[in-house]
Amino acid sequence: MQTHLDYVFDHERNRPDAVWLIQPMGAGEVCRLTWRECVDQARRVASYLDGLGLPHQSQIALFAKNNAWWFITDLAIHMAGHVSVPLYPTLTATTIRQIIEHSEAKAIVIGKLDGFEQMEAGIPEGLPRILMPLAPVTTGTPWAQILATTPPIVGGNRELDDLATLVYTSGSTGVPKGVMHSFRTMMAAKVYVDRLKNSVDDRVLSYLPLAHVYERAVIEIPTMIAGGEVYFTESLETFVDDLRRARPTVFVSVPRLWLKFQQAVFAKMPPAQLAAMLANPQLQGTVRQKVLDGLGLASVRHAGTGSAPIPEGLLTWYRDLGLDILEGYAMTENFAVSHSTLPGQVKIGYCGTPHEGVTQRIAANGEVLVKSPGNMLGYYKAPELTAQMLDSEGYLHTGDRGETDAGGSLKITGRVKELFKTSKGKYVAPAPIENELLIHDDVEQALVSGASMPQPFGMVVLSDAARARVTDEASRAAVTASLVAHLQKLNERLDPHERLERVVVVSSPWTIENAMLTPTMKIRRDVIERNYEGSVEGWYGDPNTIIWES
Repeated sequence: MQTHLDYVFDHERNRPDAVWLIQPMGAGEVCRLTWRECVDQARRVASYLDGLGLPHQSQIALFAKNNAWWFITDLAIHMAGHVSVPLYPTLTATTIRQIIEHSEAKAIVIGKLDGFEQMEAGIPEGLPRILMPLAPVTTGTPWAQILATTPPIVGGNRELDDLATLVYTSGSTGVPKGVMHSFRTMMAAKVYVDRLKNSVDDRVLSYLPLAHVYERAVIEIPTMIAGGEVYFTESLETFVDDLRRARPTVFVSVPRLWLKFQQAVFAKMPPAQLAAMLANPQLQGTVRQKVLDGLGLASVRHAGTGSAPIPEGLLTWYRDLGLDILEGYAMTENFAVSHSTLPGQVKIGYCGTPHEGVTQRIAANGEVLVKSPGNMLGYYKAPELTAQMLDSEGYLHTGDRGETDAGGSLKITGRVKELFKTSKGKYVAPAPIENELLIHDDVEQALVSGASMPQPFGMVVLSDAARARVTDEASRAAVTASLVAHLQKLNERLDPHERLERVVVVSSPWTIENAMLTPTMKIRRDVIERNYEGSVEGWYGDPNTIIWES
C-alpha cells in the first residue's frame, strides 16, 4: 500500500504543470497552483521545519480556515517527519491552549482566520510560528521568506504505520480528545476514490472544516490520490459565487447546508409552485437545470451528505431535482471510513452498506459496532478512553443505535445515551422525531427533550427566511398554524409516550459561535438543554401548543 505522499510525488513527476489548488485571493484575484509548485513549496517548508531541530515525529499545530496552503502545510509537516494537529478555525483561546498543551505541539502554522485577535491568547508564548499566505497580521516567519531562503527537502516519504495526525474531537459533549491516525488509517479513505471513480477530470470545492476527518477523507486524500482540481471559498458571503466558479463534479455537504440550499430556492419560488413544475413532464428538465444552475450544482455527478442525520423528505426533494444524494455514516475515530450508499443504490432512510474491508455488528443493546481499516490507533495519552471505545476484537463502539435490512444497509435510529425517560417511565429516542420536525419548510434546527417530564417537547429554530417573514402578529399566527398542523400529523405517527405536547420556537439560532453546534454542525444536546433548563417549567405551564420564546 502506498501513502498519500507517494501519490502526490507521482503527480509531481508525471503531471507537474497540471493545476491542483485554486485559491481566491480577494478583489477578484485567483491563485492557481500546479502540482510542481505545491510540492516545491511543501518541500521548502518541510526543510524549514527540519531546520528547527525538533525531535522526530513532533506535533505541529495547523491553525487556519480551508485554503490551498492548508493542504501544502499538511504535506510539509508529513515530509519533515512530523505529526499534524489541525485546530478548528473557530475555537476559543482556552480550547486552543488546551489542545496545544495536551498535544505537546512544538510549533504552529497560522493561516487564513477570522477573529484571530480573540484567539491569539491561546497560543503559548515562545511557540515557533510560521505564517501562511493570507494569515492575519501577527508575529512569525512569513511563508514567502521560507520559500526564498530555504532549499527543498529531498525525499520526504513516511512509513505506513507512522503516526500522521492527531484530530481533536469532543463530539457533541465532553473535553476534546486527540484521535491518533497513521498514514495507513488515513489511506483507508482511498475507498471513496474507488467507489466514486474519481479522476484528474474532477473538480471539488473544499469548504467544510479541514480540521475534521470528513473533509480530509472525502476531499483532501482523494484528490491527492486521483488528482483533479480543488477550489476554495473566499468567504461565507461569496460562497454561492465560489460554488458556481468551481462547478464541482463531486460535492459533499452536511444536512444543515443541504437544508439551507433548499430554503434559498424556496425564497425565490414557493415550494408548491416548484413541486407542480417538477411534476410537469414538459417543464421538469428545464426547471431542474435552472435550479441546479442557480445553486452551482449543475455539473455534479456525485453528491454526498454526512456528519449528522438528514431528513428523508430533504433527500426526496433533491432526488426530484435529479440530484441523488449519497448518504454516509462514519466517525472521526475511523477516519470517516465506515458506511455509505452507492451510486444508483440509494435507499431513503438508510446510510448504506459497509465499505470494502469494513464489518459491522449490532450489539444486544442496539449499538452499532464497526471494524474498519480506518479505525484509529487510539486516543492520545488516554488508554482508558481507548479501551472503552475499541474492544479486544477491534470493533469501534460508536454510541449510535441502529438496525440493518436484509441486504446489510444500516439505518441509524438514535444515540444509545440520548434515550431519555419521561416521568411515566417510558423511553424516548429523540433523533427520529427531530428529523420529522425538520421536514417543515420553515424549520432549520430541532431538538427533542423532556427527561423526567410527563411528555417530551420540541424546540425549533426557524430558517432565516421564516424569521424575516415573521414581522407582526398576523405573520406569526400563520407560522404558528402551520407548525400546529405539522405537529398534529407528526404526533399521529408516534407512539403515545413519544408525542410532543408542545413545540417552542426559540428566538436565536444555534451556532458554532454560541457553542450550541459542534464545528461539524451537530447539535450539542447537553449545552442546548442547559441553556434553556430555566425556562422548561414555564413552558410546561403554558397552555399553547406552539410557544414563542420572547
